[in-house]
Amino acid sequence: MWWWAAVAVGLAVVVVVDGVVRKAHAWYWVGSLGAERRARLPPGDMGWPLVGGMWAFLRAFKSGKPDAFIDSLVGRYGRTGLYRSFMYSSPSVLVTTPEACKKVLMDDVAFVNGWPEATLNLIGTRSFTSPAMPRDEHRRLRKLTAAPVNGSTALAAYLGFIDHNVTSTLRRWSSSSEPVEFLTELRRMTFLIIVRIFMSRAAEDEGTMAALEQSYSELNHGMRAMAINLPGFAYHKALKARRKLVAVLQGVLDDRRRCPRQASVDMDMMDRLIEVEDEGGRRLEDEEIIDMLVLYLNAGHESSAHITMWATVFMQENSHILSKAKAEQEEIMKNIPLTQKGLTLRDYKKMEYLSQVIDETLRFVNISFVTFRQATRDVFVNGYLIPKGWKVQLWYRSVHMDPQLYSEPNKFNPSRWEVPWVRRPKLGRFFHSGSARSSAPEMILRS
Repeated sequence: MWWWAAVAVGLAVVVVVDGVVRKAHAWYWVGSLGAERRARLPPGDMGWPLVGGMWAFLRAFKSGKPDAFIDSLVGRYGRTGLYRSFMYSSPSVLVTTPEACKKVLMDDVAFVNGWPEATLNLIGTRSFTSPAMPRDEHRRLRKLTAAPVNGSTALAAYLGFIDHNVTSTLRRWSSSSEPVEFLTELRRMTFLIIVRIFMSRAAEDEGTMAALEQSYSELNHGMRAMAINLPGFAYHKALKARRKLVAVLQGVLDDRRRCPRQASVDMDMMDRLIEVEDEGGRRLEDEEIIDMLVLYLNAGHESSAHITMWATVFMQENSHILSKAKAEQEEIMKNIPLTQKGLTLRDYKKMEYLSQVIDETLRFVNISFVTFRQATRDVFVNGYLIPKGWKVQLWYRSVHMDPQLYSEPNKFNPSRWEVPWVRRPKLGRFFHSGSARSSAPEMILRS
């Protein structure tokens, strides 16, 4: 009996301490808002100091049931669409409905980029992710880098190499007597493609490629980790990897400035970023170019490999989808002139069903499951207050897996995208990963 009494007392103490700590932490962040503003906050729980909702978030994703994190909030507070929490060391509002996500994304005055500290420091302060970047400078960088990265001209220039690289890689896999670790090999293939597009001469140097791949892999592991700069933590290792990666990129950039390419047909993305000018004749600085390359390395490489892997897996699991995609490719190949070598942009644009497969893969897997913003002032979304300075997390996964928006959301069904546009989910209800992420995986998968 005494033993049971001791257990009961211990449990009671734990419950009381937990409740006191949670209330104290919540009051620290919301107490200064005043009663009226506090009453307008979304429902939620700030959790414990430092960790907040991160334990529940990580536990859900590591369990293989990522939707459990948001489902637990819906179960506790109802389907309100906005929930307050403490994520990545910041007071945050989680947004889970398409209308609210769209409102945040389209308001560039009330919301700026709000990526976690770890991401900002690892990507670089001169990239698009920095919330401190003035709007005019952000717009300038977007405009200067748009043409070298996206658009028909850029895609046409890169398509030939992508075609050749994918074809030769598939031949190597088919002739190998050893099992192929699919995702690992896809990451190597897409990394070579991305580096070749960015810095063609660097891709031809095995030493430079090895240094880039190793440093980038270590940096990527800490990209969304908590910003704990202590030995043994992912963020600490990633910071060291960034310094190595920047040193390699700076060396390539210095060499490129000493020996610029003369023919525009041979220019890669780094050449174009060096040459591009704004209306006033101002060019990009070395730090801006390097941070942009790090950003696009992350955006293009990781999503390309994972989307290619999952699309392949889903087609293998659904023979009718694979047959339809294969038939489309065979029809395209049948109409390619004998004198043509490889695929052209015209062939690429004919791959309508494969585009639907990719769209469904993006919806189903949610490679980029969340985007971060930060409120520049008090703003109301769906009747709830998002206080100035708070982070905002747009949970695309919750939108893409909502049964009210998509019939049988847990079923992989590319045909849901072939209906007329007017019958598709409303604009804003399907969120691609962004231009930098959508172009590269689509190009590689179609090749």
